[in-house]
Amino acid sequence: MRQQTLQIHPADNVIVALQDVPKGAALSGVTALRDVSAKHKLTTTFIPKDGDIIMYGVLVGHANEDLPAGELITTANIRHASGNFGVRTERQTQWNQPDVAAWKDRSFLGYHRTDGRVGTGNYWIILPLVFCENRNVQLLHETLIKGLGYHKGNPYETLLHEMLHGNAGASAHNGVNSQRPFPNITGIKLLTHTMGCGGTKDDTRALCGLLAGYVTHPNVAGATVLSLGCQNAQISMLREEIEKRSPGYDRPLAILEQQQEGTEKALMEQAMRQTFDGLAKANAQERQPAPLSKLIVGMECGGSDGFSGISANPAVGKVADRIVALGGSVILSEFPELCGVEQELSDRCTSMELAEKYTGLMKTYASRAEAVGSGFDSNPSAGNIRDGLITDAIKSAGAARKGGSSPVTDVIDYPGWVQRPGLALLCTPGSDVESTTAEVGAHANVVLFTTGLGTPTGNPVTPVLKLSTNSRLAAKMPDIIDLDTGPVINGDETLDQAADRIMELLIYSASGHYTAKAQVLEQDDFIPWKRGVSL
Repeated sequence: MRQQTLQIHPADNVIVALQDVPKGAALSGVTALRDVSAKHKLTTTFIPKDGDIIMYGVLVGHANEDLPAGELITTANIRHASGNFGVRTERQTQWNQPDVAAWKDRSFLGYHRTDGRVGTGNYWIILPLVFCENRNVQLLHETLIKGLGYHKGNPYETLLHEMLHGNAGASAHNGVNSQRPFPNITGIKLLTHTMGCGGTKDDTRALCGLLAGYVTHPNVAGATVLSLGCQNAQISMLREEIEKRSPGYDRPLAILEQQQEGTEKALMEQAMRQTFDGLAKANAQERQPAPLSKLIVGMECGGSDGFSGISANPAVGKVADRIVALGGSVILSEFPELCGVEQELSDRCTSMELAEKYTGLMKTYASRAEAVGSGFDSNPSAGNIRDGLITDAIKSAGAARKGGSSPVTDVIDYPGWVQRPGLALLCTPGSDVESTTAEVGAHANVVLFTTGLGTPTGNPVTPVLKLSTNSRLAAKMPDIIDLDTGPVINGDETLDQAADRIMELLIYSASGHYTAKAQVLEQDDFIPWKRGVSL
């Protein structure tokens, strides 16, 4: 018989319903006092008003009223709460490294850069240094993808053609040019934004840092940057940030300024010629074997549900531990979704300095949110709550499991980048696209993205592999889900077995043998974080 409930940690005083539970059902020593939908939680013991709600072994809420054993927890009868945290002298950096014998001799086929990084793709990117240039970069991008065979068309173009001309003309309509003169260029991608002028100096510097992160990204073969000239985000600032990330940067890079070139025609002709020359040089790159230690894996979640913390997230956490044990790098971000587990992560930092940096960033972020009348308790979305993530601490305790159990070897403030192997904590919002954008800016060459409700989020230059927490979602939205971890919930698979499947998908994707569903859909999301309160 399939297991009905799960107690995640021995100290927990709530259990998770793995399937719909009817009122009166006997569950692990308690009786359900009402119908409980799958993914939701009920108490295992009497909890007095203001008493602690414990889940994942940590404080995740306080009771608003006396709660008898077997009671369903809701936004009405409990409220968000999390424990205090600080920097302790003793470091908790011992961990049980996983057995990676099956993976240590494996490799992926990647693009080797002279700075030592290895890409999982070979993209050319086109970006504006300021929003004033969005139209020009869009025009350049449209011209290139159509002329060079990267325009895929879409099924809705065919539908419109049928509506206009009838089925007889449908077969003649084909928006795809299959001839590509640069076969080793994975794609030509556009990164538009609404920043670059009119914001604070910090916003400008952060934008230039993020854009430099993409220009120097291992998955990027070269770039075209268009500047107006008078904006706050100056070319010199971008070049400084590029040099920080890749000293002596030697990939093709075309940077043009409209106020120097004069007319739009002059600007666009120069951009076309320089980009074409750069593409020809970048096309010389070919995939070559690389060890798994060259992987930089971003861990992300979005559209989370009550199963996220017990299927996809811990399975991804096991992958994280394997990547670290193999000498690779892992990025755990979304700081508002680390609320409640700060002490554990602080203790896992390999030095007092890193722990102080991490706790300082968390406290500053929280205080900024509170200063505008919000807080981390505002993080869960309506969908999160509807599917069992009642408080931010419940959501966070499950989300943090994506980072595995290895020591924290770096703490990175936005828009920084990975500079050493191991597990890095990257300060970003919990917002899916802003966080994914930042992880890729930090040089993640693959992103593992868990979801329980479904989200199409992708990225222009890095494959975002979508992992469902439950099989119902995988069946309902197969066009966006790459791998289903629902068998863990059903009891048909262990977390280690799920991690094995994720590892194989990760290697295939990194080698170009598998195209992520978000890439197929051309879900090229890119949103810079304008530093402020974004949860």
